[in-house]
Amino acid sequence: MNDAGNATAPEGPWLIVGLGNPGPSYAANRHNVGFMVVDLLAERLGGSFRAHRSRAMVLEGRLGPPGSGGPRVVLAKPMSFMNVSGGPTGALCSFYRVPPSRLVVIHDELDIGYGVLRLKRGGGDNGHNGLKSITSALGKDYFRVRFGVGRPPGRMDVAAYVLRDFGTVERKDLDYHVDRAADATEALVTEGLERAQSRYNG
Repeated sequence: MNDAGNATAPEGPWLIVGLGNPGPSYAANRHNVGFMVVDLLAERLGGSFRAHRSRAMVLEGRLGPPGSGGPRVVLAKPMSFMNVSGGPTGALCSFYRVPPSRLVVIHDELDIGYGVLRLKRGGGDNGHNGLKSITSALGKDYFRVRFGVGRPPGRMDVAAYVLRDFGTVERKDLDYHVDRAADATEALVTEGLERAQSRYNG
């Protein structure tokens, strides 16, 4: 099976899901970096999210310059809380007829340094409640764009750490890292996993 489709792939769209928690109080949290990356991809597509009956905000479009005939994608932000992201994600896969092999999930990752990217397919959830919920709904054979946020300092509780905003020093480079994660996501869909990994995996 190919890692990615192409402009004329008959399988239908790719579903790109950014994980986060809904509401302005969570918007700048480390746990919401998936939302940040998908928001940037939406800007690149030149569209706006709309509410979908799956309890998610969605935007349909094509990657690449206008008129390029790039791959069809559905960008999505589940409007459930993180630990039940599998419900909206599963509903979107059903609605758009997207198999797990055409699902990309963008999420924060504690076990790699801040701003480091790791692209992979399949694997465990590593304690991430959003991934745990999606895997429970769909199995684990989907792509992940793992955005490193690092481990909490000292004895800080993990949940408290990911639900805090990025620190002052982190914010100086955040736009760059989010932009790079969006580039990596596009490369994954348009060029395949191996090429994207060779270019973006830290």
